[in-house]
Amino acid sequence: MRRGKGHEPEFTIQPMEAARVWDAEEVPILKARASLPEPMETARRWRRIRSFYRMESRAFFRYCQGELRPWAETEYRIARRNSAPLPCFEATLEFEETYRAGRLWSLYTELRENVGPGPSTRRRWGDTWDLRTGYPVTLSDFFPRRVPWKRLLLDCAATEIERQEKRGLSCYHPDWRRRLRRYFNPRNYYLTPDGITFYFPMYALAPAAEGIPSFLFPWDAESVGGWTGDAPLKPFRGD
Repeated sequence: MRRGKGHEPEFTIQPMEAARVWDAEEVPILKARASLPEPMETARRWRRIRSFYRMESRAFFRYCQGELRPWAETEYRIARRNSAPLPCFEATLEFEETYRAGRLWSLYTELRENVGPGPSTRRRWGDTWDLRTGYPVTLSDFFPRRVPWKRLLLDCAATEIERQEKRGLSCYHPDWRRRLRRYFNPRNYYLTPDGITFYFPMYALAPAAEGIPSFLFPWDAESVGGWTGDAPLKPFRGD
């Protein structure tokens, strides 16, 4: 767990865990497990956050039941017919806390699916909460008005991609510049002590081997802990 500087809010989070197995002819074909945050506080704002993740857990198992289970059963019956090894799909939904300081709490949840040969499919959702209200904080809240924050973030990502490719650290699609603009989603972010981490879906910018492309927009972490909600944060140095 990574934590920010300054005053750290005191609250307790327990993992909310659930698991289920689906079978065909008494043979497991799909295993699903969820581990999501369960705030133990009782105030209304915490009940709102707790309800959000309980609904996310239920939605995950509905997805497994309605989408993955029929697929897994089809693959199972094909394997039986061809006397091939019997497949067993796996899906996990887990959370990672990335920041807590002042009135802000940030984390992401990630879904991993193993549904056959090849790399796992990964999907990620970032959440940043205002702990005084129990409502999400939008990405634009961290920038002063009239600042072209989207362009700043895209320029940051482009600079990092160029650096990685120049050093042979990563391999992106040839048209990654166009894809940056197409697949940018302001909801795809979370906080860390070093700044805003924003990311793109798997396959959006690069092959599967690169996973979920993520980029850091640095800031002065001290400014986060002092955020009151009355003025925008300035995650970059300058005007």
